[in-house]
Amino acid sequence: MKNYQQALHDADALCQNKPLWPKGHYVKAQALSGLGRTEEALKEFLYCVALNPEWSLMKKEAQKIMCEMFFPAFENVHDSLTAPFSSRTRLKPAFLSSLNTVEDGSAAGCSEDTVFRLTKALSQEPDVLRSTNSSLSHNVLDLHFEDNKKSLGTILSSLPGPRLKRKLSSDLTDLQSLDVPNKIPKKDGDTVLENSATSALREIPAVLVDASDFECSLCMRLFYEPVTTPCGHTFCLKCLERCLDHNPYCPLCKEKLSEFLASRTYKKTILTEELIVRYLPEELSERKKVYEEEMKELSNLNEDVPIFVCTMAFPTIPCPLHVFEPRYRLMIRRCMETGTKQFGMCLADELKGFADYGCMLEIRDVKFFPDGRSVVDTVGVRRFKVLNHGQRDGYNTANIEYLEDKKVEGAEYEELVHLHDSVYDQAVAWFTSLKDNMKAQILNHFGSMPGKESEPQSNPSGPAWYWWLLAVLPLENRAQLAILAMTSLKDRLIAIRRVLIFVTRKRPR
Repeated sequence: MKNYQQALHDADALCQNKPLWPKGHYVKAQALSGLGRTEEALKEFLYCVALNPEWSLMKKEAQKIMCEMFFPAFENVHDSLTAPFSSRTRLKPAFLSSLNTVEDGSAAGCSEDTVFRLTKALSQEPDVLRSTNSSLSHNVLDLHFEDNKKSLGTILSSLPGPRLKRKLSSDLTDLQSLDVPNKIPKKDGDTVLENSATSALREIPAVLVDASDFECSLCMRLFYEPVTTPCGHTFCLKCLERCLDHNPYCPLCKEKLSEFLASRTYKKTILTEELIVRYLPEELSERKKVYEEEMKELSNLNEDVPIFVCTMAFPTIPCPLHVFEPRYRLMIRRCMETGTKQFGMCLADELKGFADYGCMLEIRDVKFFPDGRSVVDTVGVRRFKVLNHGQRDGYNTANIEYLEDKKVEGAEYEELVHLHDSVYDQAVAWFTSLKDNMKAQILNHFGSMPGKESEPQSNPSGPAWYWWLLAVLPLENRAQLAILAMTSLKDRLIAIRRVLIFVTRKRPR
């Protein structure tokens, strides 16, 4: 009856009830074709081919429409029809001449074999159409070929059957990257027309975008700060860095990434990030919330504080470190990412793992090497006492409380000042009496001895010269640890005076 509008309505209902029935899509395709909606009709014909590869009639219908759309008879296209035909492929004469055309009115100069191979490949991978939906037909139709773009003939001929899904995906990426101008000039170049239909056709429905398509293969979560390696694999920045802590190879294809690691040019993949922002805003918000919670937890300098188990460290005293273990690479990086730039330093303990007292270090600078190692320049900040021992991702952590000296007043304060001045003079005399080569070694490693402070109790950890002297004196680590744990400046001064007396008496003559 040629009542195409009513036929389309009935066919839509039929396709909803029986989405995998080829006959329903065939009726819908005929109705769309009758209404002049050629692009949509092509999509339905291709559905039919995908659902029933043996239906030869559908292949012919699809071939006919594809040839009419992709390879229009150029001599029949008038210059005055530029705007109406802007949604179709505009092929250059040089491109047309390179094709092996056949004199067939139905094919309009198209190679039947080329189109048949495309439909045959589509029939072998039916889920391609379902995953791309209208983007397949729309993006192909909206091409505006330029001299430096890949020709359609090359794209069609490069689609092998077994690898269609991956190949088609990459080729569609190339096709979508070709910009279709919204303003298409006429032949004389004087008038410019708006083509809003083109923009609408290129829009991808949000329902077709699945969050699992943007999932990191390492953390199995939505990409956050996506980074693509030279071998073409994308991961979250933090996930990739953790893998490179252990070995310089791609986690998926095992390609060597030594140069990538050495340069550390971790530039975010803008396209992937923009797609996530545009089509998955809710999922991205949740992912960002999880990341911020993790950073907040890592920023706490009282609970689960990262602990570097190595040597003794003291307030105000520099402590350069050579970091090469993967767990400590991660720890240092997290300290930098959170912005705290601090971690604890403790001595090793056979029973507990690390000692009950330590010193917080602040990172002043980090120098990375091509193999992933780094030299970290730190300085002591505050003393602390360990309340609970723990672990996180391989490195040690602890709940801590900070230590401060108990302040004294009155007569006790005057006695403290007198003791402070006396021990300082004794320390200067001892250091001055050392041999030149030994003094040079001390100065090269620890720097000059800090001057005497007018107010001994101005710093919660005591005067800086005291910690410099404690680091320089030839004491065992356990003895140094005992002095570090003291919260009385008077007791520490008495202890260091005893050490000075001992080393002075034992000095070789």
